[in-house]
Amino acid sequence: MLHYFTWAFIVTAVGLMLGVFLGWQMTGTMGGMLTIFFICLVLAVLEISLSFDNAIVNANKLKEMTPEWQHRFLTWGIIIAVFGMRIVFPLLIVVIAAKIGPWEAVVLAAAQPEEYARIMHDAHLPIAAFGGTFLMMVGLSFFFDHEKDVHWVRWLEAKMQKYATIRGIEVAVVLSLILIFSRFLDPAESQVFFRSAIWGLLTFLLVEVLGGLLDSTQEALVAGAKGGLGAFLYLEVLDASFSFDGVIGAFALTQNLFIIAIGLGIGAMYVRSMTIMLVEKGTLAQYRYLEHGAFYAIIALSVIMFLQSFVHIPEVITGLGGATLIGVSLWSSIRWNRKSQQAHG
Repeated sequence: MLHYFTWAFIVTAVGLMLGVFLGWQMTGTMGGMLTIFFICLVLAVLEISLSFDNAIVNANKLKEMTPEWQHRFLTWGIIIAVFGMRIVFPLLIVVIAAKIGPWEAVVLAAAQPEEYARIMHDAHLPIAAFGGTFLMMVGLSFFFDHEKDVHWVRWLEAKMQKYATIRGIEVAVVLSLILIFSRFLDPAESQVFFRSAIWGLLTFLLVEVLGGLLDSTQEALVAGAKGGLGAFLYLEVLDASFSFDGVIGAFALTQNLFIIAIGLGIGAMYVRSMTIMLVEKGTLAQYRYLEHGAFYAIIALSVIMFLQSFVHIPEVITGLGGATLIGVSLWSSIRWNRKSQQAHG
């Protein structure tokens, strides 16, 4: 177990030392330094709790990928996840929202963190609509699958499998929910929500199409190759959608971009370590309902992101909700394993 988390522990130690250094530089007091240290720890736990289902879904996709692309995702992917999503992504939002240059955004983050945080919060509506739609498509695509033969909540999943043969049914469900939620917002916000949600839907469909094209091209070049560049792109967009909530939620604890990057970066390393462990130990095969719990958690997260368009939902509820669903699915898997052993024993 410890073998899988070696790098996560190293990054935790380095990150917390950086947090202590930043705390001392910013406040010059022991109390201030300890506060920053504690915020980094809380942010790391927040990221892990919000992204545990991400690790399961990553593992589900990774097991289909070639060893070469698995390695690329777990090396390049972590660089994109930590630096791209936890540092570059918040800066890009401010660049677009405030119509300023990238360097000006960095200066704003360092010199005027309150203004930087305000711009980030103002951008929450389109981010929630985009990320929520993408995640909802990910979750529904798992259940609307006519080849799916393992059901956890049988009465619901069997029906979803039955209707999976209707082309584009998950798109119709998501579009219906987008229309329903947009009606609860005032006209200006409704337009922003609807436009961002449609972009989220289009991004999912484009990644699916592009992934299929890229991977089929690879299969033509390399016999038997599965899950290459297309699957890599899919996982990166998925990771981005998961991190939206964590990045926005982090501003409730601190307005300092660099502290947020340290805390969420530590959390991201643990998520990657869990992903490697799940793939190499074959945990998904051992616990048959674990994936189901993760995809239910994804759908729940997507609905929460939609709800956050007009009501604040604390991140602790989001994290605990997802963890509970995964915990119950793990318990159900263990019960099924015991019954199966007794039947064959």
